[in-house]
Amino acid sequence: MFYHKIYRFLQGVIILPGVFLFIAPSGAFGMGNNQKLRPSHAEPAPAFSDGLEPLAEAIQAEQAQVPPAANPELPSREEAVMKALAAAYPDRAGSAEYRNGDWAIPVRGVFYYYAGGRLLPEDLLARAEEYDPQPFYSYPAELPPWKAPEPEDADRYRNFTERRQAHPPKRSHHFYDALWRASTKEEAYDRVKTIRLFGRSVMVHYSIMEELALVEERILTEAKTNPAVRQWINSLSTLDSWNWRSIADTQSRSFHAYGAAIDLLPASTGGRETYWLWTARSNAEWWTIPYEKRFHPPDAVIKAFEAYGFIWGGKWLFYDTMHFEYRPEIIILSGMSLSNLR
Repeated sequence: MFYHKIYRFLQGVIILPGVFLFIAPSGAFGMGNNQKLRPSHAEPAPAFSDGLEPLAEAIQAEQAQVPPAANPELPSREEAVMKALAAAYPDRAGSAEYRNGDWAIPVRGVFYYYAGGRLLPEDLLARAEEYDPQPFYSYPAELPPWKAPEPEDADRYRNFTERRQAHPPKRSHHFYDALWRASTKEEAYDRVKTIRLFGRSVMVHYSIMEELALVEERILTEAKTNPAVRQWINSLSTLDSWNWRSIADTQSRSFHAYGAAIDLLPASTGGRETYWLWTARSNAEWWTIPYEKRFHPPDAVIKAFEAYGFIWGGKWLFYDTMHFEYRPEIIILSGMSLSNLR
């Protein structure tokens, strides 16, 4: 019941019409500075990707216009986000509580405050304005029907891209550093393990090994009766996960830096697009590319990842169809169910 209330509340507060794909809000989130430097077609370059999440400025502008929830039974956005984080990582985070005028949760003995979405420890609250909010957005259970952007949407997407380049977002990494126990490259390397996934080796954070094993088991079972899934598995060329770096052209840490995101690259995309920034190299209006011209994993593959806490970059406005990222808090906030949550 609580998460149903969260979902109803976030539908009215977080969704920014016309910003998140043709679904809900979105914003930019890109590649590493030395990654994804050319388009992906018949021979995609091995690379690490990051996806898109709502632009901090878009979220802030929208939130400033949203009045408090009229229904007192619904949690505030602050409460919803912090309780979703506590539920998503019960082995690392304590219960969310209201303290010092804000919602907070403890991680390894330190309380992190909502702080307008910035997730800051108490000693950084006075410097909150130095940081952009973390991405907590409405993630759709189903990919909505394709709809060509209206002229005003195209202007908005173009402006978002330009603003992102001119003013790269800077998010506090302190909460997720503590959550993944990785505040330096050396610490992150100590936390990753090499596993076999679909017959290939990949380095991931040790805490999501079980989730990935369950994802693989579900997909392999589906492949026995689903030719499209079987073909997708056979087409895989490169699996990339851990890479200590920031998001392209930003001061924000990538989830690849924790080994909590994974790119699954096919040997050939058949000329279809996989990543908005690659597309933008040859087509400045990358948002006009319809689904049929993008390479999408089979729906059963996407559902398998989502069932165990991973979100798919193909549902972002700034699409990244090879990218899956472990963000169970986003799944919870969006009212979707999880098959396994430790």
